[in-house]
Amino acid sequence: MTKILIIYTGGTIGMVNDTDTGALIPFNFKQIQQNVPELARLNYNLEVHSFDPIMDSSNMHPDIWAELAQLIFTRYDEFDGFVILHGSDTMAFTASALSFMLQNLSKPVILTGSQLPIGEIRTDAKENLITALEIAATKEKGKAKIPEVCIYFDSQLFRGNRSIKYNSEKFEAFRSPNYPVLAEAGVHLNFFNNYILPQPEKALKVLLDFNSNIGVLKMYPGISKQAVMAITHSSVDAIVLETFGSGNTTTAEWFINCLQEAINSGKIIVDISQCQRGSVELGKYETSKKLQEMGVVSGYDMTFEATITKLMYLMAQGHSNEEVVKLMEQSLRGELTVG
Repeated sequence: MTKILIIYTGGTIGMVNDTDTGALIPFNFKQIQQNVPELARLNYNLEVHSFDPIMDSSNMHPDIWAELAQLIFTRYDEFDGFVILHGSDTMAFTASALSFMLQNLSKPVILTGSQLPIGEIRTDAKENLITALEIAATKEKGKAKIPEVCIYFDSQLFRGNRSIKYNSEKFEAFRSPNYPVLAEAGVHLNFFNNYILPQPEKALKVLLDFNSNIGVLKMYPGISKQAVMAITHSSVDAIVLETFGSGNTTTAEWFINCLQEAINSGKIIVDISQCQRGSVELGKYETSKKLQEMGVVSGYDMTFEATITKLMYLMAQGHSNEEVVKLMEQSLRGELTVG
């Protein structure tokens, strides 16, 4: 019988209405089959691991990512797949982080959640959970169909490190702006094989350390020198620079000098676009040529979530700055498109 480990971290999906107060409270997810009786028809062997206490995803932290990765690694041989129930607000960060931590992953790790609690009449929770389990259980020629960390939401399966949450009100909460979906759930589950990562040849390896000492500098017209210096002259180890269009910034001398001083002091600067769709192309316009010349790293078409978690991950592995810069511009888990 197919064995799936459900890891419940918290989030809307596990909430029910308290009959006394009317407030949303978490229920015991170890009683999952009582709340979702349809699961019995899947004929899977399900085990549930609940965080204690459960957490709001706004409190997600690299230590929790390490706990999740270690749990998957420790129990990897016992299960055919893993489904993580998670609040939607930071789900894309967790999915991206796990994709880097779980090296040579050959089994599905599917994150899902819901916009409405599982006890609501119109809830999206049941469909998201049931289909995530089906995807985690799907095999082809004896091997997992999806050897990746993914997000399943509202009938679509996304690569985890390509995903963003873009809507807080619709059931269609997530998108993958720069990479096609991996599967769609309609009458049938349709997998798009050309976009799914190949099965790895090596054994699973887990790397748990993160360096979260990162600053974020988002460009806007009229940004002041003081605002820029608050980031570039701080004690962070790296800066994510959110630029206009295909990687462009102001060419004001004071601004270029601030970036140069930051790089000279040992900081890594990664340029990603504020646009959800498209890629950074350093040097395409005069407004990004200076950045390219001084050694700003191109984030290409990475999401903000993937950029942050990849930087955290790489900077904690003992690499030199030169090695981190090189690896940031390479696709490690399908998180970016070069060229």
